[in-house]
Amino acid sequence: MTSRLVIRNRAYSDELRKAASSIEQASWSALGYLNYTRAHYELYTELIEKYPDYQLCLVDEETDYPVAVFNSVPLSYNGSGDLPQEGWDWVVETGARPKGPHTVLGGLAMSIPAVHRAKGYGRRMLRAMRELAESKGLRAVFAAVRPSSKARHPWVGIDDYVTWTDGKGRAFDPWLRSHLSSGGKLLGPCKRSMVVEEPIGFWETWAKTEYAQSGSYVIDGALVPLNIDLERGVGRYEEPNIWVTYAC
Repeated sequence: MTSRLVIRNRAYSDELRKAASSIEQASWSALGYLNYTRAHYELYTELIEKYPDYQLCLVDEETDYPVAVFNSVPLSYNGSGDLPQEGWDWVVETGARPKGPHTVLGGLAMSIPAVHRAKGYGRRMLRAMRELAESKGLRAVFAAVRPSSKARHPWVGIDDYVTWTDGKGRAFDPWLRSHLSSGGKLLGPCKRSMVVEEPIGFWETWAKTEYAQSGSYVIDGALVPLNIDLERGVGRYEEPNIWVTYAC
């Protein structure tokens, strides 16, 4: 018998909240250095806990355990024109410091364990994301999307990467392709979406290598090279994402 999948939010139960947190941590553990953007480190956890009804879970009713998790936050935004280059960090900071009534939904992360990928759960959650925004009376969804295959091409500029297409003329990146097929619109890159600047020892621990000279280095999972500056004693990683919007 095929398991039935239902959408619930983290306010449903403490057990679901704990399970969702575990899935998110496990899904992103290899990229744990992203937890050290200033916005993530200082604001993210508290923000997620503040808005449990904006944290969605795709739950297998047979096991009562989530197979996919989506995190988001309501934003007070009435601007027009280009969205900021700060991308994901800006969404967190804006969500943490509202300056008026909530007007849009800010997408933060989609976490799907490897065993459950390629089953269409991501697109199912994108539909749930739009339904959440509509149910809350929000006019749009903004998301600084992490292109899933960009890490295989770290030396390619994000401006070039976003123009790539596959043999069928669709977006080359599978996660961007999923957003487009779900009604999303690509607005372009946000080149400083997640910025981590830490001592060189921090990066040597993550990369399991020693940096003996300044320069640009590829680390596992990173979308662009890490910049090492021995004179300053720091490494700086500026991750580019792609702004995707949905009208509600």
